[in-house]
Amino acid sequence: MLRDIQLYVPGIEGVTLSVHCHNDLGLAVSNSLAAIEVGARQVEGCINGIGERAGNASLEEIIMALDTRKDLFGVELNIDTTQIYAASRLVSRITGMSVQANKAIVGENAFRHASGIHQDGVLKDRSTYEVMSPERVGLPPEVQLVLGKLSGRAGLQARLELLGYSLDREEVTGVYQRFLELADKKNEVTDRDLEILMDEENRTASEPITFSLDTVHFTGGDKDIPTATVRLIGPDGTFLTDASTGNGPVDAVCRAIDRVIGCSTTLADFQVQAVSEGLDSVGSVTMRIENAGRVFSGRSASTDIIVASAQAYLSAVNRMLAADEAESLPAVGSTPD
Repeated sequence: MLRDIQLYVPGIEGVTLSVHCHNDLGLAVSNSLAAIEVGARQVEGCINGIGERAGNASLEEIIMALDTRKDLFGVELNIDTTQIYAASRLVSRITGMSVQANKAIVGENAFRHASGIHQDGVLKDRSTYEVMSPERVGLPPEVQLVLGKLSGRAGLQARLELLGYSLDREEVTGVYQRFLELADKKNEVTDRDLEILMDEENRTASEPITFSLDTVHFTGGDKDIPTATVRLIGPDGTFLTDASTGNGPVDAVCRAIDRVIGCSTTLADFQVQAVSEGLDSVGSVTMRIENAGRVFSGRSASTDIIVASAQAYLSAVNRMLAADEAESLPAVGSTPD
């Protein structure tokens, strides 16, 4: 197709050719690379290959194919590839779409070796089974530093810097308190836990907060009616408490929050993902709610899934309330009735 365009369109030599491929047959990256080989110099895609239907071309796969095989494609990139892993995790957390473990470049297993013959080969020479180094895509180097409740600020800050986070002393102090709260619930705090911890810090600092969660209490069982009581802190700092039943603890908590705030929503999507291995893993919760044809998302993380669900739901509701307030304001330049 591109060769025909180049052959038959007058003046095409002065135009940047672009391709936009989807992955319906699993060929979006292959088609994009084939287009580059014959002269395309703009490629559209998405980090993690997200997008319509089967997704768009996976940008990180295209980038690393070009970066790793310069001998094959002969294309120079003005891209900092060490930001790929962090960008992938950021997109995953914001969208609530998890990255499959065996995903090329950014999957959890992309640089892990379980087979005996593979382990033997990698120990002798990493290039035996690794066509690129994990550091090239921004994976933090392996260090023998176990973080737990006995770890100090220096150890935490050093590991965060290896993960790409730059914090001043005041910021480290704030994060350290949250780290200690997490470490009290887990024997070992992993890199993924730290990523979620930092994501929570950034989320709470940037999103609108009208109501915040003070406490949540729930009871239930296979023979009992799930019941939840929540106490929220309102816009004026007052404590507001209410309770509700539901068809499960999460449903009961959401209904109790609705009763406190006086709102009504429909839960459109609810996702829970374990951040790391083990029964004490942090759970990341993403919720999407619908109200009057609009969709709002919220996310949170905690070792307690019910607490994380309450915070995620409240995050989405706060976004809805902020949108309601913005829509009620008169347009700039308009005259009030």
